[in-house]
Amino acid sequence: MILGGVLVLSGAMAEADTFGTGLNGFTLDFVPIGNAGNGNDTGAGGSYSTPHGGVAYDYRMGVNEISQEAIDKAVAGGLTGMTAGFWSGNQPSATINWYQAAAFTNWLNTSTGHQAAYQLNVGLTELTLWPSADAWQVGGENLYRNKNAQYFLTSENEWYKAAYQKNDGVTANYWDYATASNSAPTAVVGGTVPGTAVYAGAILSEPASVFTDGGLSAYGTRGQGGNVWEWTETAYDGVNSSPSEDRVLRGGGWLNAEYFIRSSSRYNFGSPMFSINDVGFRVASVPEPSAAVLMISAGMLALARRRTRGAL
Repeated sequence: MILGGVLVLSGAMAEADTFGTGLNGFTLDFVPIGNAGNGNDTGAGGSYSTPHGGVAYDYRMGVNEISQEAIDKAVAGGLTGMTAGFWSGNQPSATINWYQAAAFTNWLNTSTGHQAAYQLNVGLTELTLWPSADAWQVGGENLYRNKNAQYFLTSENEWYKAAYQKNDGVTANYWDYATASNSAPTAVVGGTVPGTAVYAGAILSEPASVFTDGGLSAYGTRGQGGNVWEWTETAYDGVNSSPSEDRVLRGGGWLNAEYFIRSSSRYNFGSPMFSINDVGFRVASVPEPSAAVLMISAGMLALARRRTRGAL
């Protein structure tokens, strides 16, 4: 449902950011992930867990996986180094390696006048670490991500929190599945019914559209369980200090059994150069200034102008 240009998802307010122009324009929906300072999952709320999900700051999570259509339009708008997608249209982008996912994320930044998140070589085969002075420091040093980036690949903790945290305050309470439940979701070929996901409990030959790949998480993200595995930004050892180390994949895919969509499912399928038709990604972002902050700023500016005019 759209209210005043803002998408309302399961009680959360999601904002649509616009990229590209004309026929090559597209939007990505982001939902706010609050409760900053929550703890990691300790397994208290369910049967499956890993010690992840604690995030010290507010951020925005992409509601959907990145579609092939978004990749195609970014390429038409100047993004280079991408291979042809295995799927098409609103199906998820796949056969895309970590470096290519990072390149798309960089394009989201640079095409909108922001700082690129990652230092990639021209061939999209290498990552250069940022020096500490330029690296992300909030919640711990991250030498992969630039501190001024607006858009970035989701860290494992950012991904885990958006998928499984119960969104009930600054707590360590988590669900087992990314459908706000400790019960396995109903397997479907597609749709948006709560408590459903696209995985191998249904007869499937391909992933669903990123807009119809199951029910929502507690925060309002869709398809974090099933459809395609998703790259995270994070190195498998949890320390982003080695540019070529294996990256963590999360969420499971449409071909996978229920076991793989649990919160305890954490994998590294290979190096950042790895690609296959059931691995995609989504992006995250820093929060936009709130309406209240903007109103206060506008009021202060107007007051300053009145004072200036009165002094003349």
